[in-house]
Amino acid sequence: MPESAVPTAIPTVPVPAPAPAPPPVPLTDAERQAQLTRMKRWAGALLVFSFLVFVAASWAAPLYPWAGYVRATAEAALIGGLADWFAVTALFRHPLGIPIPHTAIIPTHKNRLGRTLGNFVQNHFLSREVLTTRLRGARPAERLARWLANPDNGGKIAKQVGAGLAKGVEALPEEPMRELLREGIVDRLRSTPVAPLVGKTLTLVRAGNKHQDLLSEAVRLAARAVEGNREKIREKVKAQSPWWVPGAVDDKIYHRIVATLETMLDDVGANQLHPLREKFDLAIERFIDQLQHSPETIAKAEALKEQLLADPVMDEFVAWLVSYLRKAAAGTHTPGDPSGPSPLGKGLAAFGKSLLANPAILDDMDEVLIEQAVSVVEQYRVEVAELIAHTVAGWDPMTTSRRIELAIGKDLQFIRINGTLVGGLLGLVIYVVTR
Repeated sequence: MPESAVPTAIPTVPVPAPAPAPPPVPLTDAERQAQLTRMKRWAGALLVFSFLVFVAASWAAPLYPWAGYVRATAEAALIGGLADWFAVTALFRHPLGIPIPHTAIIPTHKNRLGRTLGNFVQNHFLSREVLTTRLRGARPAERLARWLANPDNGGKIAKQVGAGLAKGVEALPEEPMRELLREGIVDRLRSTPVAPLVGKTLTLVRAGNKHQDLLSEAVRLAARAVEGNREKIREKVKAQSPWWVPGAVDDKIYHRIVATLETMLDDVGANQLHPLREKFDLAIERFIDQLQHSPETIAKAEALKEQLLADPVMDEFVAWLVSYLRKAAAGTHTPGDPSGPSPLGKGLAAFGKSLLANPAILDDMDEVLIEQAVSVVEQYRVEVAELIAHTVAGWDPMTTSRRIELAIGKDLQFIRINGTLVGGLLGLVIYVVTR
């Protein structure tokens, strides 16, 4: 076939999923009352119409045979409508104000209804299984991460935190603030044994072989120092050499010293198995052991710590810290750059994005959040049931009846309408069968 006739693939355009329908807007009490009143009028009008048809058909039945069918239908519709009116009305009040037994059920048994409702909520809505399933489907950690990933939200948190810290710092006078910080820092450092802490830190450094990286960096610095101080080394050799040694010998000694230092530093830097590195490794291991187990080393470290705490440099550090905090607090009241969030806001947004990129962490966070939320609800769900029961018990009986009737709304009035129509239909069927 010609080339132009070769069919080409038609690109498919993805059809976006339809947006979920917005939740219905809840009606106000006035709107519910208007609907209820309208449906009551329709149900009452249908009942009155059935009565009028029954009267007219009863008058016409002796004259017209077909009127008997109409009369039976209207009679059954009238009975069905009245029965359902009685049943619906008996839920909320006494029909026609007559205190018939087992009527006005809701006002009479209001307290029992409150207890039953509270127990129902406690057992079927606040149970661990229901809450866990619902919360796991909501994925709270992912929602939180998405919220934090929005720079605007991070900026709001940063602004609130900054404003709160600023007010706290500004409200505290400078001298009490210095004393507070000094006491907090000094007490914390004094109560913490410094030698074992340093030993644990060095243990972590050694476990990651970071101490060898530190040695390599020191070797590189030493090599640069040798390279940059050749003239000073030459002058030092010449100054330390006897006066009778010729200058050529001094130069040879200088060159030998520099060459030896450079060769040794190059070997240590390039060879990870150099004997000096092994000695450094053993020295670090021995020093860690002394920091953690040698009473003499621990005592020396504590004495050095006490000297540092008693030194005026600590007062200078605290004064600098107070000044820095006050400047930072003052900075929170100055308008920032509206084109971008604060560092704290950026950090929160980056944290949220990092969480979104790690589903495993989100799952772990979900488990923690769900467990905490369910534990809190389980702890207080009995109180929730009691709150519902006490709240309903405190309502006025007629108010309770009205609230429940409004909550159910027009549906009960449809029962009256359906009872009238179905009753009439069944009455016609029975009349036809009997004839």
